[in-house]
Amino acid sequence: MQDLVRNLLKALGEDPDREGLVNTPKRVEKAMTFLTSGYDTDIDQVINNALFTVDYSEMVVVKDIDFYSLCEHHLLPFFGKCHVAYLPSNKVIGLSKIPRIVEMFARRLQVQERLTSQIAEAIKDKIAPLGVAVVIEGTHLCMSMRGVEKQNSSAITSAMLGTFRSDFRTRMEFLELIKLRSGASLRTNASLGHHTDDE
Repeated sequence: MQDLVRNLLKALGEDPDREGLVNTPKRVEKAMTFLTSGYDTDIDQVINNALFTVDYSEMVVVKDIDFYSLCEHHLLPFFGKCHVAYLPSNKVIGLSKIPRIVEMFARRLQVQERLTSQIAEAIKDKIAPLGVAVVIEGTHLCMSMRGVEKQNSSAITSAMLGTFRSDFRTRMEFLELIKLRSGASLRTNASLGHHTDDE
């Protein structure tokens, strides 16, 4: 990876041997290894047996989970808040594990739509709840720094599974609990599309 970074610096017109850049390949390798560490983690490792049989059937919500990821189209960061809810069916997951699940999938090359769905599907597969809801609010530097250069825009995606998809009142209760800060409408997993924005 360090050789690749050196060649990239040369291709950009830089001198990889000058003082400020001489250690950049090593730093980039270390940073990229950390930012994509989700590839080396699996869901069972993250949950670590923190599944519990509990007689509880009300909504569980973990909101405002900070996440940082890399857009797979430009390798530029996108980041924001993730909100997760589920309706238990005899089993609950340790609350601290939900942010860890978010981080596991975020620490990969991603698109926000896939990230949203992966978090929801992982929780559904592991605890078989009555429903799962995930909403992500993201700021994309590939939109802010290049392309359309809209610094104040954000993308909102959602995945609604089970009761959250079929029951309007359950879905609205969740959305009211998280109270989205932006006024943008949700982009649900029923109509996901991927953008490449090669302009």
